[in-house]
Order: sequence, then structure tokens, then C-alpha cells
Amino acid sequence: MSAAPRPLTDCLGNPVTLDDPRSLQAVDDFVGGFIACEARAANVLGAAEDTSPLVQAYCAALHMFAESRDGAPNARPFLARAQAGASRATAREQRFIAAVAAWIDGDITRAIALHEEQAHAHPRDLVSVKLGQYHCFNRGDGPGMLRLALATLPQAADVPYLHGMVAFGHEQCHRMREAEASARHAIAMCRKEPWAHHALGHVMLTEGRLAEGLDFMRSVSDTWTGLNSFMVTHNWWHVALFLIDLGRDDEALAVYDREVWGVAPDYTQDQIGAVSLLARFELAGIDVGARWQDVAERLVTRLDDHVLPFLDLQYLYGLARAGRPEADVLLQRIEAFAPTAPVDTRDAWVRVCVPAAHGLLAHARGDIPGAIDGLGLALPRLIEIGGSHAQRDLFEQVYLDALVRHGTERTLSAAQGLLQQQVNGQPESLRLKRQLDRVYAGLGLPAAT
Repeated sequence: MSAAPRPLTDCLGNPVTLDDPRSLQAVDDFVGGFIACEARAANVLGAAEDTSPLVQAYCAALHMFAESRDGAPNARPFLARAQAGASRATAREQRFIAAVAAWIDGDITRAIALHEEQAHAHPRDLVSVKLGQYHCFNRGDGPGMLRLALATLPQAADVPYLHGMVAFGHEQCHRMREAEASARHAIAMCRKEPWAHHALGHVMLTEGRLAEGLDFMRSVSDTWTGLNSFMVTHNWWHVALFLIDLGRDDEALAVYDREVWGVAPDYTQDQIGAVSLLARFELAGIDVGARWQDVAERLVTRLDDHVLPFLDLQYLYGLARAGRPEADVLLQRIEAFAPTAPVDTRDAWVRVCVPAAHGLLAHARGDIPGAIDGLGLALPRLIEIGGSHAQRDLFEQVYLDALVRHGTERTLSAAQGLLQQQVNGQPESLRLKRQLDRVYAGLGLPAAT
């Protein structure tokens, strides 16, 4: 009597239910590629003919990562097939399918709750952990990100990518020492761990270790191969941030042209990376030439997306800086959408995104009082729209620029308090020192030593 066939497992040891065993490689590409930020995760679409519930759920999730208005409609047929076969799937697979369904329906609170359950019940399902972290990140929930990763650490400590997830969770909770230790542990296990590189880059930027951060990121950049476009362009985005602060303007522009814009220009994350970097160039006094125009040609397709407020705000600013009338259209559509947004995110749209949108559009068009009013209302709650500390810093930089340009005793005093604290934390930053010198001159005070 022959032995029963061994159950199929993915590359992390999780049992998988497959109608076609040949799909296992595609499943492993998704699992391994997703947690390693590699482009091979998309290979699961090549197995879409396999009606296995987990394969279909992975395909649905991949479509949602487009972060566009087409994401949910494109994902729903895959979700429907996953749900139709869910009765023959494992409990782990059923929970993952339910989490993807909640995501597609806009019920992010339920999605996160399911990912938290999964982390405790099946701690080696690191796709679920990373997806749960993604949702927490988009709500500004650093503690939630960290809690998810730590829950699985005892059973998955052999996976370097989990330590990268732990590192970024610590960093988003301002636990810099722990973040650095976790990131360095991940890199010691696997030098090609771009998410850990990213987390350590955040730590060094936050702590003002600018030259060290630049040297570190460049020292590991040779490993940024085979990654998804977000990961490779975003890590180079961080390189550019270090260069801007260190006053190496030409090198920063070269990084933008060579590594940040043009890898996947139709992708949302590549678009907002370009917008935020061009804006930072201009705020630092760097001429960007005609670069806004090329980016704006892609942004005009985003007028009806409204997937994440964090994205819409940057689309708006990019369109406005390019002088495109579509910026007004997007503002009107944001205002109309906000009160109808899913309950989970409605407050962020209404109370943060709408005033911030008015402030950003005003700044882009030289209406400095309008910029101060709109951004002043939004900044205290800005964390609610998600994004990292480094990414949200763009909106704070725009607000600071408006305060300085307004030039009254009141606004310059406010700018002084904010800028001096930043210079204290980043003494290597030539950008901040230039801005602060301008403020002290306006206040009739000697420059800080």
C-alpha cells in the first residue's frame, strides 16, 4: 500500500491547497517575492487559470496593490473564485481570503483584525503579516505594525525579512535603537534585504546621521536588483533625501533622473515619489526645470482614484506645480468624495485631506496665507492619512516654507521654533541651516552657531 502523498507547503512551510500542484512555484514566487519586495511576486498571475482559492486570493491582492480606481474592480473576479472554493481551503487560507475581501470592500478595520488573528494562529504566514502592516501603515498606526510583526517573531525568527518588518515597525513607533538593531540583524542574515535597508535609512535620517546614512544606502545599493519598482525607487528616493540635506544638489537631481522617475511611471508609488522629491528640490532652492510636466502627464489619470488620501494630496500638488487646470478638478472631486468615503477612513478624508488639499493648492499657486490656513488645520492630525514620518515631512516642509515666505513677526517666530528644533536634531543639514539663517535675518537676530 503506497504512502499518502505529502501535503504541499509554501516556501515558509505553510500548507497550501492547490488544484494544480504545478502552481506551487507561482505561489512561492508570490510569498517569497512579496516579503522580499521582489518583482517575482507578480508571477502568481501566470497561475491564474488554477482555481485554487489561495492562488485566486493572491491574484486579487496583487491587483489591489495597484492602488488605483481599477484595483477593486480588477480584483473582484479573483476574489469571487477564491470565495467560491473557500470551503475546501484550510482555515489559514480562508482567513486570508476573508481579509482580502474586507480590503476590497473598504473595511480596513476588519482586514487588520483578521491579519492579527492570522499572526497568532499561523505565525509563519508572513504574507498576511506584511499585508496587515501595509494597512496599519496607511492609517498611521505604528504600534499596530509593530504588534503584528512581534507576534510572529518567536516562530519565524529564521526569516530575515521578518526582522526587516520588525525594524520598520519599531521605527514608526520612534524606537530608533530597537529599529536599528532589528535592521542590522536582518542585513546580517541576508545582505539583500531592501526593507531593512529602508528602515535603517529612516533611522539615520531621523537621527541626523546624514553622511553615514548616505554612505550606508549607497553601500548596499548594488543589491537592489529584481525588486518591485516601489522598493527600488523608494530606496533611491531616500538616497536623494540625504543628498539634498547635505547640499549635493546636482547629485540629488541625477539620482531623481536616473533612479527615481521612469522605472514604472504609470505606478502610483513611483508617481508620488517623483512629486514629493521634486517638491523637496524646490523647497531647498533647487531648480527642477521642466520635470513637473512629465510627471503631470501621468497624474491626470488619477482624478477619480481616491484610494488613499495620502496619494491624492500628492497628485494634487504635482498637478498644481505643473500649472495644470486638472488640479482644480481634483480638489473638487476630493471635496465631493470625502463625505462618502468608507467609514474607516472618512475622518481622514474630511478633517485632514480636505484642508490639506486647500493648503497645498494655495502654496503651489503662491497663496501663502491660504497655505498656512489649510495646512495649519491639517498638520495636527496628519498621521491619520498614513505614510511614513519621512514622507509626511513634505507637508510640514511646505507649511514651514509658507511661514517663512509670509515674513511677519508672528509667522517667522513660529518658523524659528520649528526649524531650530530640526537643526538641533540634524546638525549636518545644510538645507535646514540655510532656512534658519533666513528666519533669523528676518527676525533681526544673529544666525545660530
